[in-house]
Amino acid sequence: MATIAAHLSVDALRERYVSSSNAREARHFHAIWLLAKGHTLGEVAEMTSFAQRWIEQLAARYNAEGPEALGDLRRGNGSTATVLKPDLLDELRVRLKEPPDDGGLWTSAKVAAFLARELGLEKVAVQRGWEALKACGMSIQAPRPKNPKSASPEEAAAFKKTSKRPSRRKPRSIRSDRSMSSPATSTGSA
Repeated sequence: MATIAAHLSVDALRERYVSSSNAREARHFHAIWLLAKGHTLGEVAEMTSFAQRWIEQLAARYNAEGPEALGDLRRGNGSTATVLKPDLLDELRVRLKEPPDDGGLWTSAKVAAFLARELGLEKVAVQRGWEALKACGMSIQAPRPKNPKSASPEEAAAFKKTSKRPSRRKPRSIRSDRSMSSPATSTGSA
């Protein structure tokens, strides 16, 4: 049986478990509440579908830091965006008003190369280029180029005229009264 620090009463733990709007936080409070009620690690693992080792870690976090240590702590881990910072996006918006260096249209790869040059990096992932375009309010505006090997309108019209169209009538089946492969047999009893 794990020992749970008295940061909150058993009733307060239950209330936090029931009233939590975050599913992950609710599950964490559920596990701690069950431990505080006196259930064993194995019983709590069975009831919550958590591994016993994870329940031990939750209990240790709760005992050391209190209720603030439960829930999804990834969002508040203190890290900031490393590539798509507001000042860089402002520079990109200005640059997007002009055509790219090689002409043509802006692509994710071209934006990623621009970001890498501005940040002094060797390479920036193409996905970051796409995210930067989206952050700047850009979207795909032009259809894909036409296949150069496709038929011209005149060739397509000529093909339609000469191609054989299937008949709308249902094909008739040829019925036969008897099998052509073997002699007729009788199914009657003698």
